[in-house]
Amino acid sequence: MSHFPPSARNVPRGAVLAASVLFMALAGAQPAMAHSVLVSSDPAKDASLASAPAAVTLVFNEPLDRGFTELAVLGPDGTSHWEGGPPVVTGEKLSAPLRTLGSAGVYTVKYRVMSADGHPVSGSVPFTLTTAGQGTAAAPKVRTDTTAALPAPDDSVPIWPWIAGAALVALAGAFVARQIAKP
Repeated sequence: MSHFPPSARNVPRGAVLAASVLFMALAGAQPAMAHSVLVSSDPAKDASLASAPAAVTLVFNEPLDRGFTELAVLGPDGTSHWEGGPPVVTGEKLSAPLRTLGSAGVYTVKYRVMSADGHPVSGSVPFTLTTAGQGTAAAPKVRTDTTAALPAPDDSVPIWPWIAGAALVALAGAFVARQIAKP
């Protein structure tokens, strides 16, 4: 027969149960880390090319959302566009045809894609055309959407895991306190 009162015998079981529940809940509330990552590009980053490529292709580590992709190829002046058509998404690949490039210099492929976790990811891939081509830039595009006016999304950790964790700690504390207080 135990010399401890019944409530004292239940504390270890209650504490272990509360700690287990808290650990499982917090372990599942880790921030999402599934951002799309650029794996390779054609032309390669910082490549020097004597002749212009017919297209640009970006390869990511996961399939892309077709509805939320942007791709632009800017000329050495930083404003002229050299895309020859709309971007095409095929699984984890984003590509676009190019117009015949013009002056020699650094061209920049700018992209914005949506990760599987819903976060937009953007970046750029510069390449250098060493021999001028005969092409002319596309006419400036008039944007009809309002996404450019929206602020950039915050890539920080969301707050909901912290709120959920605090609520679970409070519940676990209340459970343990109740077990201790039982006669």
